[in-house]
Amino acid sequence: MQFAGPLALRSGASISGYTLAYETYGTLNAERSNAVLVCHALNASHHVAGVYEGQARSEGWWDNMVGPGKPLDTDRFFVIGVNNLGSCFGSTGPMHVNPANGRVYGADFPVVTVEDWVDAQAALLDALGIRTLAAVMGGSLGGMQALSWTLQYPDRVRHAVVVASAPNLTAENIAFNEVARRAIVTDPDFHGGHFYEYGVVPKRGLRIARMIGHITYLSDDVMNAKFGRILRSAVEGEVAGLDYRYSTQDIEFQIESYLRYQGDKFSEYFDANTYLLITRALDYFDPARHHGGQLSTALAQATAKFLLVSFKTDWRFSPARSREIVKALLDNRRNVSYAEIDAPHGHDAFLLDDVRYMGVVRSYFERVAKEFQ
Repeated sequence: MQFAGPLALRSGASISGYTLAYETYGTLNAERSNAVLVCHALNASHHVAGVYEGQARSEGWWDNMVGPGKPLDTDRFFVIGVNNLGSCFGSTGPMHVNPANGRVYGADFPVVTVEDWVDAQAALLDALGIRTLAAVMGGSLGGMQALSWTLQYPDRVRHAVVVASAPNLTAENIAFNEVARRAIVTDPDFHGGHFYEYGVVPKRGLRIARMIGHITYLSDDVMNAKFGRILRSAVEGEVAGLDYRYSTQDIEFQIESYLRYQGDKFSEYFDANTYLLITRALDYFDPARHHGGQLSTALAQATAKFLLVSFKTDWRFSPARSREIVKALLDNRRNVSYAEIDAPHGHDAFLLDDVRYMGVVRSYFERVAKEFQ
């Protein structure tokens, strides 16, 4: 969908003539009361569920969650996925042409925030004729958007499902993001963010950024169980399980091979400037900032009912961060359900098929559906 704009941004800038890519699943009912907005995390998109005909490996990033008969049941709900402004999967972003000067945006693309994304999503819902959402849902950065929806448009959201998220990033999380960004901006092929003009891509930086991120998404238990100290070949390693004939730059352990594979794959499809933009939006998000750091005061504006889910082995967005949100909502006497799942998968658990997690979400949406049936 194209928007003439302008969309005012929190930075004080604005953007005009922008496009948002989106997909919908299920059928909007006559009362327009069964719409659920699904917000995506860093490297995902509007393609939430299903597959594209004739395209191999095109499954939606939350296909196990969204679809007919699934926890977010598209036989009951009309589900909307939107690719955020500044992303690289169809919505206007750094790799597109700035209509104001006819040049690719590159590093000149304006800074965007979680709040800006929510405003853009609201504009798209307006264009679709949807005034009120039955629910808004997201995991990780998507959960931050869901939380922000309840603060920016409290009268437009009946339920918020916030999974593996946080009210803001810890200093450690910001540090991980900064190291990843430095890997990108110091790549010789980055060219100050205008690498498109040179016909190159800063793949080395993107690979390292992805490797850093991927380490933080997994738990120590999963990495040990999946890889341990296993070498790439069972015959390698004559001395203490290692082969000192290898160069220090060779891949010797399976975990090394796995991380390099993930980095290589990521560098082929993700935009470097988009990575910088989205991680900055993560860093900036902090609804308590304008309320003296008091989250309870910030969340007093929210009127929605909430489901929060966290995972015990998620050290990037730990359960303690979700409990901060739960406490702040209870301080305001809001209706809150909370599940803390003992899943071994770390932060990535929000994308996986833990039966307890799926059961909690399914049960919650069954309750939501009863409100309009």
